Amino acid sequence: MQYKSFKAIPNLLRKYRRIRGLSQKQVARILGLKSASRVSRWEKGSCMPSHVNVVRLSIVYRTMADALFRDLSRTLREQIYSREKQILGPESPEK
Repeated sequence: MQYKSFKAIPNLLRKYRRIRGLSQKQVARILGLKSASRVSRWEKGSCMPSHVNVVRLSIVYRTMADALFRDLSRTLREQIYSREKQILGPESPEK
């Protein structure tokens, strides 16, 4: 039997849901999902919500989308700035 090892997608979804005082089931219903299991998987980091659902979550939680995935946003930003610097040279715009 093969096991897939994966790294959980870091997020703050549970934190923002709890700040709003919502259950996973309530969030699922607000988003029009059939069950709360998808919300649970997103919070655990086992899968990533679609870009539309990220925007929806940010609206429900009253925050910016990148705040929900702060560590992922930071990592991606660093990667992109590094690639820009490699491709465009030192004259590339800074952060």
